[in-house]
Order: sequence, then structure tokens, then C-alpha cells
Amino acid sequence: MKTKHIFSVFTILLVTGLLFMASCKKRQAFKNEDGQTSIDNRNVQSENDNAVSDINNVISNQPLMNGRTASPSNTNGVLSNICGLVVDTTGAHLGTITLNFNGTSCNNRTRTGSIKLTIIDYASGKRWKQAGCVMKVDYINYKITRTSDGKFVMLNGTQNLTNISGGSFLALLLNLQPNLSASVTGTNLSVTFESNKTATYNIHRKFTYTWANSILKCVGEGIGTHNGLSNLENWGKTRDGDDFTSQVITPVVWNTTCGAWAPIEGQVHIKVDSKEFEVKGTFGVNSSGNVVAVGTNQCPYGWKIDWTYKNRSNSKTIGYN
Repeated sequence: MKTKHIFSVFTILLVTGLLFMASCKKRQAFKNEDGQTSIDNRNVQSENDNAVSDINNVISNQPLMNGRTASPSNTNGVLSNICGLVVDTTGAHLGTITLNFNGTSCNNRTRTGSIKLTIIDYASGKRWKQAGCVMKVDYINYKITRTSDGKFVMLNGTQNLTNISGGSFLALLLNLQPNLSASVTGTNLSVTFESNKTATYNIHRKFTYTWANSILKCVGEGIGTHNGLSNLENWGKTRDGDDFTSQVITPVVWNTTCGAWAPIEGQVHIKVDSKEFEVKGTFGVNSSGNVVAVGTNQCPYGWKIDWTYKNRSNSKTIGYN
């Protein structure tokens, strides 16, 4: 009996010790949280958004792929004139062009590498202006470096871009259609960071563009589903190999006044499986972390990250530039 009693006491102490260690580990994880997964996710999403916008822009200037018979005449400088971009149209008659970036710096960003665009079923008559047209997007060492500190993301892999509404940027800018909507889907997009660590992203987004007062506005929504969660804009593995999800709670909005890398509103929830808490990202805040009222014609300072574990909470405000 005495032996059993000692064994029982030992078991209780062991379990108590393990629970205490687990609790300490969770508290330490909370204390050490730096929002890096959220920062990575936002940077990749923003640069992907910007690439999709540029792709729509370029395709509107390619009659063979867009489906027009003539080039646009007056688009107020919104179409074309993309910083550091050289378009290789050698394969346009076959439904393929390549966007090559030459390393020119502008807006605190330097881009190198290429994006190859191929319209699926081009030989059968598919053209980008047609609703439902799908374009294959191949990122080839497409690298975006923040000039101010040298931090970068580099994309390699394939996505599919679908023209949901039909039409093009040109038709939108000429007020020939009220909006332009497209979706981007793709699995296992490889993203390398300045640390030389690589993450895996599965981006599933819908974009709705509108044009008013010479400003292009984009509303981004999550359309992915994974492990019982819906409205996901992205999921995959972080740069440290942990599984994560990014769920859109309110659509992420950006415009050409502030840039795709500087959303003016929106909210996402990011969960990393190895952590006991969820991180909330709120876009369009001032340097104090307060939301900037929409319609003030003021570009926000950045975005705010909040996280909570039991009765503890913390936050971090991050500038876009």
C-alpha cells in the first residue's frame, strides 16, 4: 500500500510538473510573440495583390491576349507605365507573354525576376476579356525588395488568375463596366525571405476593382476553405515550418493613391498551429494604432497586430514602409 501511495504521489507530481512546464511554455510563447507570421503573410499578400493588378494592367494593353483589335487611346496614365517593367511579347500570338523586372527602384520597392502569363485554351479562342477566362501565372524568381532596409520576398510557383466578371481594366477606366472582378488561386507557392528561409503559401483571393474620381480601388476577399475554415485568403507553412491559416474577417481594401502594399481598411485573423492564441490584424491605422477614418483622403501609417492569451493581451503597430 505504501508503495502504491508513493507511486500515486509521484504520478501527481509528474503530471503537475508537466502541466506547469506546458503553461510556462505557452506564457513564454505569448511573451515572445513578434507577429512575424502576420508580417510575412501581409507582405506576401500585398505583393501578390500588386502583381495581379499589374497583370490586369498589362493584359489590357495586349490586343492579341485581351481580345481587342486596337490599343487604348486615353487611359489617364493608369494603364502601362509600370516602374521597372519590360514586357516580352514574343509569344503573344500564342497566348503567352512575360513580364521582366529590371531592378529599378520606386516607391521604396525594387523588383527583379519574371512573371510569365499564359492564357489557357488560347488556341480555342479564349481571350482575357471573356468572363471565365483563366490565365496561368508563373512566378520565376520574382523578388520584391524594400529599398529602405533590404528585406525581401521572392515568389516561385504557379497560380491561376480567373476573369470572373469579364471585361478589362480598359473597359473599367472608360466607364464601360461598373466593376472588374477576378480571382487568384494556387497551391504550394514557394516564398523565400531575406533570412533565406522559405514558406509555402496557398493563396485563394477574389478581387473586385472599381474606378471613381481617377482612383482605382480594390476590395480583396478570402475564398479558400481548409480544415473546416472558410473565407481563407491563405494557408500553408510559415518560414519556421509551422502550419498556419489567414482568414479574412472584413475585406481588405487598397487603392492606387496609397498602393496595394498599404491597405486602407480590413481585418484578418491568423492562427499558427503551434501557438495557443490567434493574432488579429487590422489595416489602415495611424502611428498610434487607431483606425484612420475611411474617406479622409489620408493614407494610413500602417496596420496593427493584436493577440490575447487568457487574461493577457498585447499589440504591435507596424508601418507599411
